[in-house]
Amino acid sequence: MGRVAVLVMEMQRGVVGDLTKFPDLVDACARHDVFANAARLLQAARQADLPVIHCTAAFRPDRAGSHTDNCPFIVSLLKDPAHMLEGTAAVEVLPDLWDDDLESRRYHGFSPFTGTSLDMTLRSLGVSAVVALGVSLNLGIPGLVLEAVNLGYRVTVVTDAVAGIPEDYARAVLKHTISLLATRATTADLVEAWK
Repeated sequence: MGRVAVLVMEMQRGVVGDLTKFPDLVDACARHDVFANAARLLQAARQADLPVIHCTAAFRPDRAGSHTDNCPFIVSLLKDPAHMLEGTAAVEVLPDLWDDDLESRRYHGFSPFTGTSLDMTLRSLGVSAVVALGVSLNLGIPGLVLEAVNLGYRVTVVTDAVAGIPEDYARAVLKHTISLLATRATTADLVEAWK
């Protein structure tokens, strides 16, 4: 299969942490033990010497480098001029998930690959397969999976370490979209495989 890396999508304080504007998404993560499962999975990955890369999002105060008027969701978010600003606590990875890991930050769009060095970072590490977790099943995880497949990576999505809203939609995305693109596995499956 080749070397595996773990990609953690937007598990940031301003997305699903103490500074969030998305309480329904935080509730979905809590209901499905996403935080605990993510922490357990990342610990197992590090012990297996697998690279962990946090895929984060931010905006500059002047919005340079970001398309801000081509997507209704972004237009809505940026009505708050302080939303997810570079250098603020909101863009930090959740403390329980961070170790001496790598980070790939993006300033526009919903995929961690477009406009970032993530693909080159993975290739320089000899990675040919990625394990995806985080949020959300609404945008970020499908974007990550689709682009990773397009770039030739094998993808596994950790079904109990992802969340989206509403619940029935999130489950439908896992069943009807993710299953067509990626392998699905649980935290326990991967922890056992990496022992």
